[in-house]
Amino acid sequence: MNENYQRILQVFQEQGDAFLSGEQLSQQLGVSRTAVWKQIENLRAEGYVFEAVSRKGYRLVQSPVKLDIARLMALLETRTFGRSIHYYDEVSSTNTIAHDKVAQGAEEGTLIIAECQTSGRGRLGRSWFSPKGKGIWMSLVLKPKIPLFFTPQLTLLTAVAACRSIRRVCAVDVKIKWPNDLLISGKKVTGILLETSAEDERMKYTVCGIGISVNLKPDDYPKELKQIATSLGIEAGHEIERETIIAAFLKEFEDLCELYYSQGFGPIRILWEALAVSIGQVVRAHTSQGIIEGKAIALDDSGALVILQNNGEETKVYSGEIKLN
Repeated sequence: MNENYQRILQVFQEQGDAFLSGEQLSQQLGVSRTAVWKQIENLRAEGYVFEAVSRKGYRLVQSPVKLDIARLMALLETRTFGRSIHYYDEVSSTNTIAHDKVAQGAEEGTLIIAECQTSGRGRLGRSWFSPKGKGIWMSLVLKPKIPLFFTPQLTLLTAVAACRSIRRVCAVDVKIKWPNDLLISGKKVTGILLETSAEDERMKYTVCGIGISVNLKPDDYPKELKQIATSLGIEAGHEIERETIIAAFLKEFEDLCELYYSQGFGPIRILWEALAVSIGQVVRAHTSQGIIEGKAIALDDSGALVILQNNGEETKVYSGEIKLN
């Protein structure tokens, strides 16, 4: 944080709950009122909450809450996942950092966490909204000994782990939309992106990126996301401790991976179908081969979505985007 931001924060902290006018701030800081307004807007983007009242000025209401890594480590019940943590205030993308860490020798279970991503990535080349201090933006390094073509199964497993841990910790009715979006009342709360490095058709490692919107308020979302996104805090009606969710997810993920490695995809498929919002619904799948419409009836053994079309034909969708009708 630069010196100007530290100065204005110090002024607000010295005033306690009192309002400060733009003119007062301008005089104390020796800058224009326009510069004061710009600094406050930039601090808002950093996660600081200000109340602005006409004729009274500004009041600092809340400062961003940082993740407590020591508490997170104390909460962990895993053997490997999350036992090595790299924590950052701001990164372009936690997935990018995770790839770099693997190149430097990072072991399986290495976790990258950031308070903010400036270029968070989602599926199908989309960006992921990752404001500071409001969510869980993390990537986990996996080195599974499975064939490369089983990667879609790992994606579905990740969704199951995230869904089960969130339901347990937050008591919200979160469900999975194929393949791995998590929704509450039709609004997206979690995104998952797996990026795999392979050599000669063999998997070298996988970076599992997870973005969970935890304590975002409705006003935090840009206009284009307000109607399609939500947060755990909004749905639960109170703020959620991020450390508890991360620890629960890592434990669930590690346990499900061990189940998968020992018993195959069958148990994971059953868990996924039980949590899916897609199964039994009429869907429209946008694929590279065109649009496929019908009722989603199951997952197949590879993780593809089986759609029963109106003509009675069953079609398997291996990749693409689905919309619920």
